[in-house]
Amino acid sequence: MLTKYWKQFKSGTDIRGVASDGVEGQEISLTDENIEKMAAGFLLWLEAHTGKKASQLTVAVGHDSRISANRIQAAVTRSLCAAGVRVLDCGLASTPSMFMTTVDLGCDGSIQITASHHPFNRNGLKFFTRNGGLDAPDIEQILQHAQDGNTPAAGAGKVETVDYMAQYCAALREKIKSGVNAADYEHPLAGFKIVVDAGNGAGGFYARDVLAPLGADTNGSQFLEPDGTFPNHIPNPENEAAMQSVCAATVAAKADMGVIFDTDVDRGGAVDAKGDEINRNRLVAIASAIALEGNEGGTIVTDSITSSGLKTYIEETLGGKHHRFKRGYKNVINEAIRLNEDGVNCPLAIETSGHAALRENYFLDDGAYLVTKIIIKMAQLRTQGKTLESLLEPLAEPAEAAELRFPILEENFRECGSKVISDLEAYAKQQPGWLIAPDNREGIRISFGKENGNGWFLLRLSVHDPLMPLNIESDIPGGNKQIAKQLYGFLRTCSGLDISPLEKYIG
Repeated sequence: MLTKYWKQFKSGTDIRGVASDGVEGQEISLTDENIEKMAAGFLLWLEAHTGKKASQLTVAVGHDSRISANRIQAAVTRSLCAAGVRVLDCGLASTPSMFMTTVDLGCDGSIQITASHHPFNRNGLKFFTRNGGLDAPDIEQILQHAQDGNTPAAGAGKVETVDYMAQYCAALREKIKSGVNAADYEHPLAGFKIVVDAGNGAGGFYARDVLAPLGADTNGSQFLEPDGTFPNHIPNPENEAAMQSVCAATVAAKADMGVIFDTDVDRGGAVDAKGDEINRNRLVAIASAIALEGNEGGTIVTDSITSSGLKTYIEETLGGKHHRFKRGYKNVINEAIRLNEDGVNCPLAIETSGHAALRENYFLDDGAYLVTKIIIKMAQLRTQGKTLESLLEPLAEPAEAAELRFPILEENFRECGSKVISDLEAYAKQQPGWLIAPDNREGIRISFGKENGNGWFLLRLSVHDPLMPLNIESDIPGGNKQIAKQLYGFLRTCSGLDISPLEKYIG
């Protein structure tokens, strides 16, 4: 069983920790020694799952733009080589490309050094096999090996430098060429202006090596150079300042479209020609429209906080089925895989955070692949005299949306949060006008008619933290507070929950 010390590194399906100085009160926990133990733990896990000895394995290693990347890659490589592994050094790379090394290069496994959109002083390890990213129990096994000091047999490995990103970019270019099928086949994006915001992460390649060679005008793109201090804005499509920045850049450049990536490019967002975000529910809508082409009546798996308007769009406008599931991109992906295994036609798993995984692309959450599909659709629509905006016209969007987070004060926070949800469900059944969602698969989602706020709320337990997030949406101005006040009538009776954010919200 993991000690508190080693448990701190587990972040869902990743390993994360403090890797650099610079934030007061945060000491480096991802030391070279700990990283070497974690890499050895991955090798032991990989030996057990492949039936090969470490000395027979090929493992690719890459990193995003963080300032601690080179130090951590050196520690990972030392550990792998000490066990006789053939290491492919991919250098600066996107997280999705590191999975693809298991497909295109036949690697037994791969390691990406990244902490996604987290602050500059943090970093982490993300692991892949040909079956996809590892799950939470796998991470626990790796950390257990690290904690116990278990290592593979000694060997003499070697390191080879590989420019896999060139191959990955070439595949994206071919995807656009074949998808657009323009008269000038080699330059299908001639006449399009597309702004790219990489947030100084690893995504600058998309403007330089994917769009520009296809004829796109990328002038006005910003923050393409990797800089692990992230001096301009947080590289995160969910961050308001980041989205405002790329929206402004798209309008200033008079571009047809803007795209934005997180640090390691497993998430992406977009901006239309008017400067409006294609993000969250709008991004899910566009991705669903694309995924359901050729998959008529198919099922789209999303996380639990998607809007009522999106459900209507997927089911009535697109003719698909909407399957809400738990928060957490890996949860959404695994549910889509399960549905397909059960014979359900499910071409897309997507979380409102921007993690989007298409069945046609190994159910890999790849921001660059998603954006590529959207660009193809934009080009196809232009030949019909249409735009991305016209595709979204039927999507009903809420008048108000809010998210509040309630800290759980009890040590056993899962038990406390589960009791709140259970008690709320019993309470809701007694309230006139409260409708419990029939397709609820996480927490509890309650809908309200026009007289009670004309919207819904979802209260759930955080995937990892002692928090209960509350999402509220309403189709009328003032509806959110009306719904919040009704929920407050229940929550003020609960113990172990800090509801001061709700009290502040309702005034």
